Amino acid sequence: MTAKKFSISQLILMLIVAVFSLTCLYPFIMVISGSLSNEQDIAAYGYTLLPKHVTFDSYRILLLGSHRIVNAYGVSLLVTSVGTVLSLLLTAMAAYALSRRSFKLRGVLSVYVIITMLFSGGLVPWYIICVRYLDLKDTLWALILPSLANAFNMFLIRNFMHSIPEEIHESAKIDGAGEFRIFYRLIAPLALPVLATVGLFMALGYWNDWFLGLMFVDKQELQPLQLLLRTLISNVDFLRSSGNAAAMQRISAQIPSESMKMALTVVTIGPIVFLYPFLQRYFVKGLIVGAVKG
Repeated sequence: MTAKKFSISQLILMLIVAVFSLTCLYPFIMVISGSLSNEQDIAAYGYTLLPKHVTFDSYRILLLGSHRIVNAYGVSLLVTSVGTVLSLLLTAMAAYALSRRSFKLRGVLSVYVIITMLFSGGLVPWYIICVRYLDLKDTLWALILPSLANAFNMFLIRNFMHSIPEEIHESAKIDGAGEFRIFYRLIAPLALPVLATVGLFMALGYWNDWFLGLMFVDKQELQPLQLLLRTLISNVDFLRSSGNAAAMQRISAQIPSESMKMALTVVTIGPIVFLYPFLQRYFVKGLIVGAVKG
């Protein structure tokens, strides 16, 4: 078997891709290194590729509140899982309806959806509707329902579905299939690349969201992970910036705030890092086709 030969242009392209990949990996290495560095090294040398003196103090401090972190992890996992499934189902069904050429109201509804992308009713009316009328205060649904529908994602899926040949619908109709069966048995499997891509967008949105928890959740047991970590960082920054109490300054001097921020980042990015490899083969195809078709 002869070895495969590469041209000069191919070697240059592979080198560029390799350098770019290392560049993308560099920040993750810096974050892990920062989480293992002590506060004095960060203050003296900044963030380095390799820690000067390895320490696990930041992770030990996080373990002191491990019960709340584990509980917040569970809340975020539950909200992300349920929210992504419901949001993807609702968005895909709406996109399918708007992609059907036989649907007479698709033009009017498309304009209505576009208007929601351009104009907003404001924060106060939105809060009043969610709290007084939908009664979402201090419930897990408060972390799910407000982000359930997204116009951009719907148009992305609609454009992909619009590119599916109309003959598929016609042949299924002749065989006696209804719209729901056509959607679940034919359209959804064909639209898997864009559904996986949009699903990743939705999962990232739910996982990284802390604003809904800040607005609607007062109970500690319902706080998502991102809100809990934001609270921890805010408390550490408050201690370090307080110049009125000497006791606070002594306490804050023992808290590795910078390395703890990096440790918190490592804790939060774990699930998304493990999720992406399973979806990345659909990512480029779904994003490109959904963006340019229709």
